[in-house]
Amino acid sequence: MFQGQMGFLIGIFFFIICCSSSTFAQQPYVGEAPTDCYNQHNKSSALGYFCNGVNRSCHTFLTFRAVPPYTTVAAISKLLAADPSQISEANLKRTTFGVNKLVIVPITCSCSGQGYYQSNASYVIKPDDTYLAIANNTFQGLTTCQALSNQSGNPDPMELETNEKITIPLRCACPTKNQTELGVNYLMSYLTDYDDDDSTISEDFGVDNGLLLRANQLTETENTIYPSTTILVPLQSPPTNFSTISRPPPPPPPPPRSSTPTFSSSNTSSNKNWLYALFGAIGGSAFFLVLGAIIYCLVFLTRKNKADPVLVSESSGAREEKKVKSSRELIEDLSDIAQSIKVYNFDELQLATNDFSTSSLVKGTVYRGVINGITAAIKKMEGDVSREINLLQKINHSSLIRLSGVCFNEGHWYLVYEYAINGALSDWIYDENDNGRYLSWTQRIQIALDVATGLNYLHSFTTPSHVHKDIRSSNILLDSDFRAKIANFGLVRSTKAQEDHFYLTNHIVGTIGYLAPEYLENGLVSTKLDVYAFGVLLLEMLTGKEVSVLYEEHRRLSDVFSGVFNNEGKESLSHFIDPSMQEMYPSELVKIVVQVMDRCLKKNPEVRPPMDEVVQLLSKALSSSLIWESSNNIVG
Repeated sequence: MFQGQMGFLIGIFFFIICCSSSTFAQQPYVGEAPTDCYNQHNKSSALGYFCNGVNRSCHTFLTFRAVPPYTTVAAISKLLAADPSQISEANLKRTTFGVNKLVIVPITCSCSGQGYYQSNASYVIKPDDTYLAIANNTFQGLTTCQALSNQSGNPDPMELETNEKITIPLRCACPTKNQTELGVNYLMSYLTDYDDDDSTISEDFGVDNGLLLRANQLTETENTIYPSTTILVPLQSPPTNFSTISRPPPPPPPPPRSSTPTFSSSNTSSNKNWLYALFGAIGGSAFFLVLGAIIYCLVFLTRKNKADPVLVSESSGAREEKKVKSSRELIEDLSDIAQSIKVYNFDELQLATNDFSTSSLVKGTVYRGVINGITAAIKKMEGDVSREINLLQKINHSSLIRLSGVCFNEGHWYLVYEYAINGALSDWIYDENDNGRYLSWTQRIQIALDVATGLNYLHSFTTPSHVHKDIRSSNILLDSDFRAKIANFGLVRSTKAQEDHFYLTNHIVGTIGYLAPEYLENGLVSTKLDVYAFGVLLLEMLTGKEVSVLYEEHRRLSDVFSGVFNNEGKESLSHFIDPSMQEMYPSELVKIVVQVMDRCLKKNPEVRPPMDEVVQLLSKALSSSLIWESSNNIVG
């Protein structure tokens, strides 16, 4: 009898586990899959969200960010095959939107014959379109290249023809039985932005963060969200458009207790307690059943009334109270920064810069200061600089500018760096500067090697690897020995991807001319962005011309140095190389360096060399340059 009861209890255990798994894990988050068009990623939701809801069709919502030419209700409704009057109604009856404003789009979501939820739109292929560009650029991630390729009636990805009409399966989903029992009426497909994470999305729409994580099969420890992907936001009521509010908005004070529970920011603590208690009861009961079978057998019922711990979300008032902190407390919260770099008082920096006088101004918002007898560069900054601070206080490399201290005062950050006495590389290499400054051939190769070494460190020796995203001559600083240091890490991003993999962004930022084609056209980000920008930098260093000038003179950058590979001898090089070097350079080594540069500037990122290979090639070029310099009695 005991064995029979044990088997019965174990059966109950597995039944509850199966039920609870469908409760806690609803739809898999798509993650990085949309960038890997040659793999369907069937276990993820790359092809669409699975038809596991109560209904095969439902009314729900998408989000879309207004970008030209889709900045009006008419244009957006046509692109997404949505009702324009419903879009206007859902967005405070607007008819036009500012650039990058969030637009809520009501749709009807239906289960396809292939077992995926979708809302169909149509699209006419334009010249040079690809499924990747259509999915991630035009539709911003509301579909995927895999879903487009898998859609019945759509052509093969390699056979797209201009003016051909295709079906666009937009990503959507309907609530499961377990979600509806929790009061969820809508699963909104929210299009993630670069600065989004699960907590900001939850706060923006007033949704319990645990519900949002479970709806997307994420956890508190595995919750990485990539830009230009969709996150399902479980809602009880239709979403409120918050696009006119600048993030992060201060949390509003909780209103009086309402008799009707909602998922808005006015959720009462009792409503949250009920939700957490329900989840705890379902999950906890399974474990108590087995525990009771093993230890007490049939005595489990005497323990089932034991209270489960209930997690209560922090009130908005407490969150607001935490925001009111002193300068030092704010800084010490940033990954234990105060343990590795100095936290300055503002009056110390005022004293160092003569109260930030114009005589101490170097350029822009950078000031020269003297702290304890040591010259430092002090940069005044606004906004969130925690990313840059957290990176720089963890790394240590001679080719990366060193951060020695920080200060926060009246809404402004002040970052204290080592001082590069010879300034920016841009002050030395452009022939139009006409300031008598110039760099020798060997100095240029040494600087190029320093930059390549610094990038290789970021790409290969930090965990995870990092992409600088803003390599240009003004962000390369020179010390007293003309050794280069990479500066300005404001755009740096970490990536878990491999060298030849990408993630997506809608925010194209950087300096025109340095931006890689795949980033400029499709928002694809990888370490190969830095490789391309390094190629542009190397071209500027060899020619003595800004990339903007080179584009004025040539249609493509490759046209600038095409003659170097021809058998035109020294005359071709003299037209290519910076005249300030007065033809004092080794011709054969120039061709070798140009070959490295040519590979870095390839349009296809996959054929660009990794930075460790560039370092090896430039290291050999520098050794040969030093031998050439010595044999010709040239003073570097």
